[in-house]
Amino acid sequence: MTTHTVDPTRELAAFLRTRRERLDPHEVGLPERRQGRRTPGLRREEVAELAGISIDYLVRLEQARPLRPSADVVEALSRALRLAPDERTYLYDLTQQRPRVPAKPPTTAAPPLARLVADLSPLPAMLMNHRFDILAWNPAMAGLLIDFDALPPQQRNAMWLCLIHPEIREYYVDRERVAREGIAHLRAAWAAHPEDQVLNELITECITHNELFATLWAERDITTNGRGHKVVRHPEAGEIAVHFEVLMPLQNPDQRLMICRAADDASQAAMDRLPAR
Repeated sequence: MTTHTVDPTRELAAFLRTRRERLDPHEVGLPERRQGRRTPGLRREEVAELAGISIDYLVRLEQARPLRPSADVVEALSRALRLAPDERTYLYDLTQQRPRVPAKPPTTAAPPLARLVADLSPLPAMLMNHRFDILAWNPAMAGLLIDFDALPPQQRNAMWLCLIHPEIREYYVDRERVAREGIAHLRAAWAAHPEDQVLNELITECITHNELFATLWAERDITTNGRGHKVVRHPEAGEIAVHFEVLMPLQNPDQRLMICRAADDASQAAMDRLPAR
């Protein structure tokens, strides 16, 4: 039995050919030709024109020549070939390029994830995007933190609540550590989404109005943590210690699912006393 390793150059060539051949010219707005097509899909010159690259370069890619397309070329081919998100990521992996993030970050929860957040009750759970906008939450999370429905949409941001909201900012027993971890995540998101004007405005507001944020932001710590431990002082239930886990769904990698659970029996008893909101 012989095991063959995958040759990325040959796989790239085959991938480009198969994706080109599956495209219907009508789907990309090409006019009908009087002469029939002898092969399925688009011609190489049509893909090259859509991608804004030379025909010769595309031919060499499909011939498995040892080329390494730039990120701009990969992105152009992704658009020209109408690649789905997972296909686009695969193309970037084959060419050893880092995929660019979507131009418009999600501002609403993906419906399956919103249902999952609701189904996770009685565990407190919420869904956020990369800039910590809270997109969905369940009653248990609202009971643990705040009635999110009562907040203006622009204030439904976990970082803003932790640092600036007059009540929530005093919830955390170890507020500096919580802020430090959140700011590290925010800095990583800022580097990955330099075009996100809303994120830039959030960072500017936090630097301007919160001395702790300004100090920690200047340290440039980018150590992120997807699980941890927090202790909050709840005004009605008392001190509650929770373990949390942050998960990134495969289909929606720009959304983050946070799930909390009580860290001890006393905290569980306190959480059982939380009012449902």
